[in-house]
Amino acid sequence: MAGPLQGLRVLDLTRVLAGPWCSQNLADLGAEVIKVERPGSGDDTRAWGPPYLKDAAGQDTSEAAYYLAANRGKKSITLDLSLPEARAAVRRLAAASDVFMENYKVGDMARFGLAWENLKAVNPRLVYCSITGFGQSGPLASRPGYDFMIQGMGGLMSITGERDERPGGGPQKVGVAVADLMTGMYASVAILGALYHRERSGEGQFIDMALFDCQVAMLANINMNYLVSGQPPRRLGNAHANIVPYQVFEAADGHLILAVGNDAQFARFAQLAGCPQWASDERFASNAARVRHRDILVPLVAERLRLKPREVWLEALEAAGVPCGPINRLDEVFAQTQVAERDMRVDLPHPQAGKVPLVGSPMKLGATPVSYDLPPPLLGQHNHEILGGLLGLSAEEIDAISQTRRP
Repeated sequence: MAGPLQGLRVLDLTRVLAGPWCSQNLADLGAEVIKVERPGSGDDTRAWGPPYLKDAAGQDTSEAAYYLAANRGKKSITLDLSLPEARAAVRRLAAASDVFMENYKVGDMARFGLAWENLKAVNPRLVYCSITGFGQSGPLASRPGYDFMIQGMGGLMSITGERDERPGGGPQKVGVAVADLMTGMYASVAILGALYHRERSGEGQFIDMALFDCQVAMLANINMNYLVSGQPPRRLGNAHANIVPYQVFEAADGHLILAVGNDAQFARFAQLAGCPQWASDERFASNAARVRHRDILVPLVAERLRLKPREVWLEALEAAGVPCGPINRLDEVFAQTQVAERDMRVDLPHPQAGKVPLVGSPMKLGATPVSYDLPPPLLGQHNHEILGGLLGLSAEEIDAISQTRRP
């Protein structure tokens, strides 16, 4: 069954992660995504290995795992944007597209004649999404933005990591490029909103997405803790700022997560821990009291949990309806039956490797499910299909604009 975005065409001039993550979402939902890449090298992430996908003989292919993570379902063409003929081809493709995406530095698209004003003139229905580090306005607009620095500048690293006074304390980035990923997710929502507006008005619009804005926005309740209290939050390691006990604890043979979300759950946990008196202790009886007295309660909880093996605790806690869980490595994650049942791993045919393993989409639509029609494309794999079939260019014209211009 066709996806909900079947019939929409996305012209994607983004690279690395935030933009490609967004356009992969759109491809999963059925849109045709044309990925425009630099001749010769393509998306930066193609070279961000090892690891690389291996062929049937066990040898590295040209496809880095990083690139494969965010480019499923797309068609790749290469264009040398230093050439006026290549820029003209982009304008013609934009005229035949519904969405245009780019993540070049502020001002670059205007120099290429591919700014919103230029493309709106040839396609008033176009939804144009620009993704930059700091947006199109403000004193930092001209600065490049990278996930690591955005995590620091946007406040995330001030709350991530072990407490300063403990061994290993200090700022830490999140283990995945979460600022990029959240920007991709916000951009997906913004594009879908703009497309819905277009259905009612007939008009496209410009979307200005910034990694910095998204990083600030995603701090959610931590932002509000600061805005309400006036006190900048501190790093709490694996603990939660507003819920106690809600963190990692050490059992007799490993670690587990205890995530007590309300007072009833805490009372059941206290009973299991052999300390039912905790539930009636005025210091611990409510979550607010537990947060205020975390430095007293957490060591008591830690002492009890160290008495039994991890699996013993997990089985008992799950049976009692107290949220808990193990801390799995990725091999353990993908070995779970839940992953298979939810189709969170998919394998697609691949021209170099025979097949490529990919992570499935978490979007489960009942009537119009996501589809996995294309593996991440080889560089320039669809030059002749798109530039020849859609624009009618000759083989010579395609070669002239899709290969790096020589001095």
